[in-house]
Amino acid sequence: MIAEKSPAVMSDVANHPLITDFLNYLRYERHFSPHTGKCYAADLEQFCEFLVHGESADTSGPAPATPGGAAGMDSRFTPPPGQAVAVAAARSSLQIDEGELRTRLLGVDANLVRRYLGYLRAREYAKATTARKLATLRSFYKFCVRRGYITTNPVSTIRTPKQEKRLPKFLDIEQVNKLLSTPDDGSLLGARDRAMLETLYSTGVRVSELVALNVEDLDPAGPVLRVRGKGRKERRAPLGQSALAAIHRYLAMRRSDPRGAAFDNQPLFVNKHGQRLSTRSVRRKLDKYLLQCGLDPSISPHTLRHTFATHMLNNGADLRSVQELLGHQSISTTQVYTHVTTSQMKKSYDESHPRS
Repeated sequence: MIAEKSPAVMSDVANHPLITDFLNYLRYERHFSPHTGKCYAADLEQFCEFLVHGESADTSGPAPATPGGAAGMDSRFTPPPGQAVAVAAARSSLQIDEGELRTRLLGVDANLVRRYLGYLRAREYAKATTARKLATLRSFYKFCVRRGYITTNPVSTIRTPKQEKRLPKFLDIEQVNKLLSTPDDGSLLGARDRAMLETLYSTGVRVSELVALNVEDLDPAGPVLRVRGKGRKERRAPLGQSALAAIHRYLAMRRSDPRGAAFDNQPLFVNKHGQRLSTRSVRRKLDKYLLQCGLDPSISPHTLRHTFATHMLNNGADLRSVQELLGHQSISTTQVYTHVTTSQMKKSYDESHPRS
């Protein structure tokens, strides 16, 4: 059992011993990435705020008025009278001592989970987002059962909301060429950005995998990249000649830059200060080039991954090979791209056949 700390006001749920234990389990036993851990922590924080503040929790964004606020909640989960000011002042700041929060977390039942799903529905969360938050709770309480903190998982009887089938968004060849030619590779940062975009499209790596690449992961003799994917699984991703040339140009400019001696030499892609890039930085760079070349601003780094997979299948690659290249554990995850290619074929047929 986790040793209880002396009562203390909580402002960061991730610091609670029970949740810290769970997040450490995800990272060190399940080998989840730090990014995934942050997502789980954020989902748990929102759930904890709901346990403390009831239906009045989380006022960031539109939320329909709920008659009586949290009055309809089980009395165990109604904010204590002394918390009224804190609730009104800052919904996103959790004001409760560790022992009380632990009691509430371990006292959750299926009805309360259903009430939480209703709370998310009232705030018009997408079904995919709700499903992810429910998966977080299912995993957390499964962990609690294994540790002996509770005897049954309160989420085990809750069905995941049926999600809409949405085909992945992707770019056509003309759009890809337009985007990849936008960065000015006459400067160090421009050459870096060109190399990053070329690599994303050439290999289909996730943006988290891109920023985790090290210089030593590049095997120019292949040419291939060693990619560290989810669950610490490694795979080798073939690298196209355009991407390889862009990387070589960037690295040559980096070595010759007067500031290069102070750069971290391990990461493949570094920021202007010579440190490893973040996923957020990559997104900001992409946004800048989308604006410059006039493409849809909703395009994300993951769109290039979808584009890679779709173009591979459109040009005859088999599904198993694409599964390996993407690092998908299950082929069913990869099969969504076959729906995309079928949709494109049908569109081409309708546009081209005289009697379609």
